[in-house]
Amino acid sequence: MAAENDSTVTEFLLGGLTTQPGLQLPLFILFLGIYVVTMVGNLGMITLICLNPQLHTPMYFFLSNLALVDLCYSSVITPKMLVNFVFQKNIISYVGCMSQLYFFLVFVIAECYMLTVMAYDRYVAICHPLLYNVIMSHALCSVLVALVYTMGLIGSTIETGLMLKLRYCEPLISHYFCDILPLMKLSCSSTYDIEMAVFFLAGFNIIVTSLTVLVSYAFILSSILRISSTEGRSKAFSTCSSHLAAVGLFYGSTAFMYLKPSTATSLAQENVASVFYTTVIPMLNPLIYSLRNKEVKTALQKTLRRKLF
Repeated sequence: MAAENDSTVTEFLLGGLTTQPGLQLPLFILFLGIYVVTMVGNLGMITLICLNPQLHTPMYFFLSNLALVDLCYSSVITPKMLVNFVFQKNIISYVGCMSQLYFFLVFVIAECYMLTVMAYDRYVAICHPLLYNVIMSHALCSVLVALVYTMGLIGSTIETGLMLKLRYCEPLISHYFCDILPLMKLSCSSTYDIEMAVFFLAGFNIIVTSLTVLVSYAFILSSILRISSTEGRSKAFSTCSSHLAAVGLFYGSTAFMYLKPSTATSLAQENVASVFYTTVIPMLNPLIYSLRNKEVKTALQKTLRRKLF
């Protein structure tokens, strides 16, 4: 076959989640349902925040961008996975594979930094409440969101560029989408240097952002413990609980995938972790923020009353 970027492979076969024919239809229905809930939940969150002036605050500005990131990176993966459940031969072109990898990395890295920015927002709100509106100005919020997407673009460009340098001699990807680790296993050239570079880049993104989140919450916890009233402490904890749940789910699954030796887990374990952070977490985030947030529930009730009556 004709070479492309020094690769002897011009298209790949995606192994998918399972090779058992009897599971294809149930998995298609399951993931279609998850994707529909993800679309409705995240689009609903963005629309709700746009329609309700009381939600036009930095916290909900960041939350709407988190919903957009979740929507985008789920859409990079899930539609192709649904198609693969229907067709027996799951082919993706070399260009399509690298494009999927690039956009997946853009949004998954952006998710890391968006959660970090949201932690900083909670830190300012609880530790410096009187200066909150001054510090978290519209200009600063816009700059922080722009920085989030910039970090996603930079990180994805570097990591995808490294993957483009590899020569691929095997077409079968033992995974349901084009991810870094499964692709490296197909290379007929040495991947040690690239594997180390990807490990350190992923480590930088995960460790730097997670440490920033931990430091922010250390200051938040210290401030909460100094609040004298039980009601005040409960209110402060409630404003952080949704974000903490989202952070724990996302960082736990991504760290499991990327901060480990390539032979440390089985393919089944990797698939479970991947499914969790590519399809389940984007569905759960809007549910977490809506079910545990009185302002969101109140705004939803008001919006429904206006639309229905």
